[in-house]
Amino acid sequence: DLDFNDRRRNEVIDYVSEKYGRDKVAQIITFGTIAAKAGIRDVGRVLGYEYSYCDVVAKMIPFGLDLEKTLASVTEFRELYEEDPKARKLIDLAKRLEGVVRHASTHACGVVISKQPLDEIIPLQHPTQNDKTIVTQYEMHAVADLGLLKMDFLGLKNLTIIEDTLSRIYKVQGKNIDLENIPLDDEKTYKLLQKGLTVGVFQLESDGMRKYLKQLKPSGIEDIIAMCALYRPGPMALIPEYIACKHGQKDITYFHPKLKPILESTYSIPVYQEQIMRIAQDLAGFSMSEADILRKAIGKKIEKLLMEQKKKFIDGMKKNNISESIALKIWHWIEPFSHYCFNRSHAACYAIIAYQTAYLKAHFTTEFTASLLTSERNDTERIGFLMSEAKNMGIEVLPPDINESLQNFTVVPPKQIRFGLLSIKNVGENIVETIVQERKGSGPYNSIFNFVDRVSAKSKDLNKKSLESLIKAGAFEKFGERGQLLHNIERLLEYGRENKKMKSNGQKSLFGTMESEKKNNTEFRLDKIEPIAEHDKLKWEKELLGLFVTAHPLDEFRDILLKYTTPISKIKNLIGGTRVRVGGIISGIKKIITKTGKPMLFLSIEDSESKLEIVVFPKMMEKNPQLFQENKIIIVVGNVDFRGDSPKIICDEARELKHKPNEQ
Repeated sequence: DLDFNDRRRNEVIDYVSEKYGRDKVAQIITFGTIAAKAGIRDVGRVLGYEYSYCDVVAKMIPFGLDLEKTLASVTEFRELYEEDPKARKLIDLAKRLEGVVRHASTHACGVVISKQPLDEIIPLQHPTQNDKTIVTQYEMHAVADLGLLKMDFLGLKNLTIIEDTLSRIYKVQGKNIDLENIPLDDEKTYKLLQKGLTVGVFQLESDGMRKYLKQLKPSGIEDIIAMCALYRPGPMALIPEYIACKHGQKDITYFHPKLKPILESTYSIPVYQEQIMRIAQDLAGFSMSEADILRKAIGKKIEKLLMEQKKKFIDGMKKNNISESIALKIWHWIEPFSHYCFNRSHAACYAIIAYQTAYLKAHFTTEFTASLLTSERNDTERIGFLMSEAKNMGIEVLPPDINESLQNFTVVPPKQIRFGLLSIKNVGENIVETIVQERKGSGPYNSIFNFVDRVSAKSKDLNKKSLESLIKAGAFEKFGERGQLLHNIERLLEYGRENKKMKSNGQKSLFGTMESEKKNNTEFRLDKIEPIAEHDKLKWEKELLGLFVTAHPLDEFRDILLKYTTPISKIKNLIGGTRVRVGGIISGIKKIITKTGKPMLFLSIEDSESKLEIVVFPKMMEKNPQLFQENKIIIVVGNVDFRGDSPKIICDEARELKHKPNEQ
């Protein structure tokens, strides 16, 4: 099981193919089956049912449940099945398809390596007609049953973030950071960890982990290793005890003095598999291989083997002059721990990467944040959350700029980050590469005319759509007001075409020399129009960058929302049925007609960090049908519902926010 920079995973596969022979290496097939939700949608499509109807039915199914269990446990779903013949037909057909193989694809990380040509052992194929990758026709369990070496080559995004951060540090500050030799007792890093400021830090980012870090106040790498091992289902219950022991709030005791050197580093709590094995070795006289058999017996709950190992363990302790009563106590004490003890070397690997990312965040915050934003560039909700986090750390995230932005999120020293040019919708890789390379080679653009002149001469991809998108996204803000530039876009493009034609004929540009350019640039004025409204700028940012950047429509209501509503990002931590008040801007509306012929709505509302679905039933909608319109800012009161893929609010009350906070 190996983790690599996720951009370079294919290089590793190529390397082993070259090293061991391309006929001896293949990736592994995986079969996707039809699950409950997909079955409803697939059957509905074939039956010609409306997509919105099937979507509503599918969303009633809780994550991980099959259709039979959903019928047994979800009242709303069962009532629909019993009362609506259309739904009954849909669900009955979908039940028959559950578990049927829907498609084959390539396993995300599995690679098989053989000592003899694979086609002599296992059937092979290409995944698709155009994909020349070789994959096995057997899935991973059958591959293992054949005795073949199965390896997991995983692409780990955090390793890419680290590499990108180091690259940015060198470009911006000229410093080469050797992460293999950073001090593991760095004060600034531990202060960051103790405050729980670990958004973006590998393994330490979740709300629960951040809460425990603030309580634990880690002071050494051993604390981080232990937290990586403990923060999982099962051992998580031990974290409060670990914290209490560390801070002297609970006495540290041992059943036998020989346990102290084994468990001292984890305050008497068995955390790692290696500790269980050492107890067997040091107290019961097991060899290393015997201790490993014990680990497997307990971990896999193999009853027959477990009884054999228990007798051997007790007898071994008695031979070492440990009384049977103490031996039994130790056995009954370690047995439950062993079910979920973590491999220490695995936890240590995770902890070192966690520490390295925390170190980079503590010392090179802007570079680290830019790399983090780049890694999440396709997830606008996550970008919004990270932008809020950046703001809390004193970093300003700005729209793209034609002279400052590179392809991806770009550091502008000391504490600013620009959106990359590739973040802009309708602006492709080729034109962005031309813009950046031309700027590197010939210096910054000094006007929008200068930009059009230089870039249109080098690229055919500068067209109305791409230039319009650059203007709307704010990339030319320093050269003029967005509305004015947009109004003159045809003139700008014509200017570029004429200059390109003259250059291809060996003539100088329309502006010729620098002096001439200066003179004509004054004369070649853009038509003036009224500046574009602020809400239109924000609308363009949302459309082209995926989110609001320079401001947010909720900014003027921030105080009232903070005081009276629950942030959308916190809803996932609540219990189903909790009554809450949330606020946000309506960013999407889906309307369906119920079986009674009345309309109901599924709204998407979002605040500055997250988005949430709001269900508006017909009775609620009839009270104020004008309220539920896109781009309106509303406050909703209702109960949290966790049925389906993600939490939603069942709307009981709603009102529009129209005025500034002091006028409410």
